[in-house]
Amino acid sequence: MSENTNFIDYIRIFAKSGHGGAGAKHFMRNKLTAKGGPDGGDGGRGGHIILRGNANLWTLLHLRYYKNVIAENGESGSKNNCTGRFGKDIIIDVPLGTVAKNADTNEVEAEILENGQEIIWLPGGRGGLGNSNFATPTNQVPEHAQPGEPGQEGYKYLELKVLADVGLVGFPNAGKSTLLSVITAAKPKIANYAFTTLVPQLGMVEYRDGKSFCIADLPGIIEGASEGKGLGHRFLRHIERNAVLLFLIPADSANHAQEYQILIKELEAYNAEMLLKDRLIAISKSDMLDAELQAAIADELPKNIPHIFISSVTLQGLTTLKDALWQSLQPDVQV
Repeated sequence: MSENTNFIDYIRIFAKSGHGGAGAKHFMRNKLTAKGGPDGGDGGRGGHIILRGNANLWTLLHLRYYKNVIAENGESGSKNNCTGRFGKDIIIDVPLGTVAKNADTNEVEAEILENGQEIIWLPGGRGGLGNSNFATPTNQVPEHAQPGEPGQEGYKYLELKVLADVGLVGFPNAGKSTLLSVITAAKPKIANYAFTTLVPQLGMVEYRDGKSFCIADLPGIIEGASEGKGLGHRFLRHIERNAVLLFLIPADSANHAQEYQILIKELEAYNAEMLLKDRLIAISKSDMLDAELQAAIADELPKNIPHIFISSVTLQGLTTLKDALWQSLQPDVQV
């Protein structure tokens, strides 16, 4: 399988929870009791459909052919006040950062952010009450028992939004994959053509005193990404959860300030709340710059956003970059 088919971050499924079992209408009859009272048991609950967070998963690939998810119905109640068996629940393991949505309304129904977290996505229908529940002093032989309640059903979306502390934002070939390969143990595909990175790549940055943080190399933005051009929305949703955005602009860019503004514009058009996140600018490939050129580029950049000149080849500025990212993630902790 190719890289982009191994990473599945969006699937559509039909889901249906179990129907509750019917309550029983029954009266005690045995060789000692010819006309006993009602003893119809309750119906069993229909099976739930449950989402469970699994930190060992990083894609929805395992659900790719899981098109119909149908939980078991509850069993009907029986005599002697026996409750019917509950329908078997279906547990769907999903990676952390998964959002469950209604396909018709696009409403968010569940969100999985922690390992082991379980959410009943579609509850099974309740079992009906047996006729033993309806006996009264004035009606000692109730002929009534409840049917079970139906389960819930519908077409649903599961959508993965990558969980990382820092998101790398930049145009194709800005040097994001190279930076990730140098400061983490991740081994992203690196080549000199656009959209080398087709899927998010995660890496852990080892910081001081055993501390670490997660950084994500995300597919490159192109102008118009917020309108769905290029990798479009598939890319942009993955940066919604990043605490810090690291804008990577190559030193050989024709216009550094303009490139940054295009990136900002695309983020704002997709979701204006993204601009509330902490931002840093890193000028990559800075080993080709002398002090005069660095000063000229610095003058172009926004004054209210910190910037750092780095080189993934010579390792220039990488320690300073890690310090700045850590300080953004842990503002109350002194570096």
